[in-house]
Amino acid sequence: MSTWLFTHAACIAHDPGDYHPERPDRLRAALAALESEPFALLEWQEAPRATVAMLERVHNPAYVAALLAAVPAEGHRRLDADTALSPGSGEAALRAAGACVAATDAVIAGHARNAFCAVRPPGHHATPDRAMGFCLFNNVAVAARHAQAAHGIGRVAVVDFDVHHGNGTQDAFWSDPSLFYASSHQSPAYPGTGRESDTGVGNIVNAPLPPGSSGLAFRQAYERIILPALDAFAPEFLIVSAGFDAHASDPLAQLRLREDDFAWVTRELLAVARRHCGSRLISSLEGGYDLEALGASVAAHVRELMEG
Repeated sequence: MSTWLFTHAACIAHDPGDYHPERPDRLRAALAALESEPFALLEWQEAPRATVAMLERVHNPAYVAALLAAVPAEGHRRLDADTALSPGSGEAALRAAGACVAATDAVIAGHARNAFCAVRPPGHHATPDRAMGFCLFNNVAVAARHAQAAHGIGRVAVVDFDVHHGNGTQDAFWSDPSLFYASSHQSPAYPGTGRESDTGVGNIVNAPLPPGSSGLAFRQAYERIILPALDAFAPEFLIVSAGFDAHASDPLAQLRLREDDFAWVTRELLAVARRHCGSRLISSLEGGYDLEALGASVAAHVRELMEG
């Protein structure tokens, strides 16, 4: 079995506006990094649309309907100070969530060893009833609920190494002990959530890092906090919110990670998947706003998936 890559051209058509950091070139940079010879064996797949029923396993039905109805025929429609819709945003959001669902199906069925979803808009800030932080639908939460509903998976974990806390995923998982969410993130930083004391029903683990933290501090947070808790949860399926904006070159935050740190955490999560999940793991792109750093970090992450 090989690693599968799920993406779709529609994800490039989501355009929040000139000078917005979550720009179409992000996905172009990520895909360009995976078109070189080391990734020749990567299996490229077209992401399908998520259905409304899939989205409603996480999101309030009224929210799903209102967001899709708000997509403008031309120009932009702003949902908040950071989050905007363009004519291509609805299709992009459906394909982004659909990529994670299809990746879940492929890995659980044994067609793929693991999978990476190169999609946008990102998802981890989208709460069950609100778009925010560049995010429309919570792609990884939709995949987690699909694994349970469609495949009978009991325990699903999401681990999030984006520099920003995934408040939307935390909110969606908060009271359900069959779901586990762990996040390493800069604090203080947007959106201001993710305290160590936020534990849900014992299924939420946060490891906030102060601005300027190095790769060493990041690795220690995983070794001392996140990985032991993840092992104790013993997930049957593992999903990664793969944000690369903790890179030292990223303009939106102040952690100091490098590509080898993202490679390291990927190897550690693959090892957890081998111990508990029959190696079943998928990953989905979240943040990362310096194009060169994003491409190099995605390459490091996917290289480990292919070797794992």
